Amino acid sequence: MMAVSLAFLALAAVQGAAPVAIKQPSAVSTGKPETLPPVVVTPPIIRTLPPSPRQPPMALPTLTPEEAVIRAAQAAPGGVAGAFSFRIEAAALVGPTIILNSQSDYRDQRNLSVVVAPAVLAAPRQRYGGDLPGALRGKLILVNGVARRVRIDFVTDGRPTGKYYYQTHVRVLDPRQIRILS
Repeated sequence: MMAVSLAFLALAAVQGAAPVAIKQPSAVSTGKPETLPPVVVTPPIIRTLPPSPRQPPMALPTLTPEEAVIRAAQAAPGGVAGAFSFRIEAAALVGPTIILNSQSDYRDQRNLSVVVAPAVLAAPRQRYGGDLPGALRGKLILVNGVARRVRIDFVTDGRPTGKYYYQTHVRVLDPRQIRILS
């Protein structure tokens, strides 16, 4: 009973209540309850640690496409930051962007799609020529970014059918995010 009362007092004191006297029956039966002195509980003292010296930025973990897909699904609706390395199995131009896939079938649940913005394509076009998807197929790339699970809706006559699946995408908006290793 005393422990419960003290816990209650501790909570009350932290919340700003005034100290309270607890009345407990006396061990010697005198017929009158004994009044204990008030218990004052102060909130714990919070210590702040001195700031640590600035650490250099940590390198992003290098993930395989399969690891990226699993971690992005676990982090959904957020994403997982990392460096992603794979050999391009398929590539396609979709409008002005190019999509680089780790699997030959972009619908494969293990596939990691790297969506490269048009502004990033100038240097690769100069180096590899007009057929960029064909030139990049088979190349080993390293991409820094955030892998996110993206819902892809099936559409009929421009309207969603209610059926969908997920892909995992890494958007490349800056040329420094992607390197062609071989």
